[in-house]
Amino acid sequence: MNPTIHLAQQADADELLGRSPLAALVGMLLDQQVPMEWAFAGPYTIAQRMGTEDLDAHDIAARDPEAFVALLSEKPAVHRYPGSMAKRIQQLCQYLVDEYGGDPTALWKDVATGKELLARLNALPGFGKQKSQIFLALLGKQFGVTPQGWREAAGAYGEAGSYRSAADITGPESLAKVRAHKQEVKRAAKSAK
Repeated sequence: MNPTIHLAQQADADELLGRSPLAALVGMLLDQQVPMEWAFAGPYTIAQRMGTEDLDAHDIAARDPEAFVALLSEKPAVHRYPGSMAKRIQQLCQYLVDEYGGDPTALWKDVATGKELLARLNALPGFGKQKSQIFLALLGKQFGVTPQGWREAAGAYGEAGSYRSAADITGPESLAKVRAHKQEVKRAAKSAK
């Protein structure tokens, strides 16, 4: 069963995120320096431009880098920085091909603990600690991937009932709460300077 996802706030894009682990990973990778909805709509836009219904790590990794940059750069661009993001997406897909046979679910299929899954996510190109923790929380809260200790490994992002990140968005109301939380964190950081 595929979860109902509301990260892109667009039905077709969210449907892809719910049924495609690679689309969810790519959306998470794109989620920086652009609005979250734009980032998570990116995988659907990429699939549409590739003429496919899903993303395939083998296909993306094997594409000509310049052609892939051009695909992400078409108007409207998939990201604010389509060139660097095209490179990161291809690096992510190549890593998945090399380490997991191109199957993103292999990242979590056989893990025993949240700590182990976090380590695997941290090893992904373009995934630092925060991005890895948010994706781990997203897997646990919305995709049912709950190895022992996943909430602790996800840090504050794993807390039940929180509204800190993409992991907590289940619709427009929770999106507004996450945005409010992020604004408060920015205000607090500014005041602390």
